[in-house]
Amino acid sequence: MFVQQLEPVADSLGLSALVASLPLVTVLVLLGAVRMKAHRAGLIGLAVAVLVGWLAFGMPMGQTLSAGAQGVLFGLFPIMWIVVNALWVYRMTVRTQHFDILRRSFGRVSDDPRIQALVIAFCFGALLEALAGFGAPVAICSVMLVALGFDPVKAAVVSLVANTAPVAFGAMGTPVVTLAQVTGLPLDDVATVVGRQTPLLALVVPLILVFLVDGRRGLRETWVPAFVCGVAFAVAQFAASNFVSAQLADIAAALVGAAALIAVPGARRPADEPVRAAVLTGARSEDLDQEDPRREVLRAYAPYALIVAVFSLAQIPPVKELLAEATRVFDWPFLDVAGPDGEPVGANVFTLPLLGTGGTLVLLAGLVTAAVLGVRAGAAAREWAATVHELRYAILTVTSVLALAYVMNLSGQAATIGQSVAAAGAGLAFLSPVLGWFGVAVSGSDTSANALFGALQVSAARESGLSPELLAAANSSGGVLGKMISPQNLTIACAAVGLAGREGDLLRKVLPWSLGLLLVMCLIVMAQSTAVLGWMLP
Repeated sequence: MFVQQLEPVADSLGLSALVASLPLVTVLVLLGAVRMKAHRAGLIGLAVAVLVGWLAFGMPMGQTLSAGAQGVLFGLFPIMWIVVNALWVYRMTVRTQHFDILRRSFGRVSDDPRIQALVIAFCFGALLEALAGFGAPVAICSVMLVALGFDPVKAAVVSLVANTAPVAFGAMGTPVVTLAQVTGLPLDDVATVVGRQTPLLALVVPLILVFLVDGRRGLRETWVPAFVCGVAFAVAQFAASNFVSAQLADIAAALVGAAALIAVPGARRPADEPVRAAVLTGARSEDLDQEDPRREVLRAYAPYALIVAVFSLAQIPPVKELLAEATRVFDWPFLDVAGPDGEPVGANVFTLPLLGTGGTLVLLAGLVTAAVLGVRAGAAAREWAATVHELRYAILTVTSVLALAYVMNLSGQAATIGQSVAAAGAGLAFLSPVLGWFGVAVSGSDTSANALFGALQVSAARESGLSPELLAAANSSGGVLGKMISPQNLTIACAAVGLAGREGDLLRKVLPWSLGLLLVMCLIVMAQSTAVLGWMLP
């Protein structure tokens, strides 16, 4: 058995923490300063983590490699298994041109561009985040807004800012699932606290969006539908994450938010021509006036309805128990690790949910989608393979980052850093969202940031007497605000709307919103750590 040591370097906590931070520093420097591709930075960081775990922390090489292998498997299944299957469904709608029908359908909901921004960027973007994440909402929503006549820069900025509130529960809850896995905290406990933080962002993001689209006039004339949409989204996200399922939180929030928005009497009222002329400064797609048969419109919505139906059925207790029977639990080979207290760590045992995981449920919905859209088996298989090829670098990035996180966590590096960080005391609550924000800003992924810093946050919380669930959740909730300024998301947005090389322009426009909302989240978490808002926590 390998027993983790907190002060393996010269019996000094400070020196040990400095050495333990080398893998993280390596990744952050390579991404932020050297501007190296994320998958290469992840692999180099993994190599550094392995060497530090072996040479400095004394973890046997066999166990170090085994820890990394467990991280790779977790990165592939369930994380990328969800993303691949979700984007596969989207690719099939593009292949059959049902995505264009969906775009035209959204355009007919309202001709007010401010309402269109809420429907597409906030509500539909949240649904896309729930199903896929990893940049898909920004790319798809930006394209749809440009087709409606939005200026490309404005379309990109609106899509980037909108992609905040749903991120923590994106890709079928992947970030919080990862957070629970690397921290050892129960998923329901983590999701419950995140569900009492990010909904507060949803209250203000729609108001920011109408301001971005049409300035003070937009805020003055459409604040009611924006506020109603935000409240409905927040309530649904809170209720689903706390009482139903983390995987369904964003799906429920997106659908309830959209329904509430459309139900507001003034939301579907035609916009004044001066408003349309001022906002819609780009080229309008010529096919927007095309009438689509009702049957084809229903087929365009079918993939998303099927995914919601499959996940809802999977939450029914008898069905959930049946799916759980396919779960395999086994001792992870060549791994026998105990924490500093001598107690075996949870990662010695690995749980593999074959049928109950989100990716398998999306795959099932995708197979039905192929039949509904008329995609032949061979064509569907080729689209799936093409999706894997398109995501090859993302797959490599996620698996390498998770392997790095597992090596750091199991060798004791994260615990050592956490104990040293705990010196911040009560100020740790204010700073914890900043760590998540920084992690997402450089990695582009709330999942990756949770894998990198989740265990560190929990370790620091326990050393300082704060709630581990609160700081773990703060890592994810703060992280969502780094999404809009991450180089990956900025690049995706620019590529989608034909602004290649203009990433700096977008960064300057979204950075103030990112920092402002981060300050709000820091204050919320700090207040939740005291009697001021402590009543919000379970």
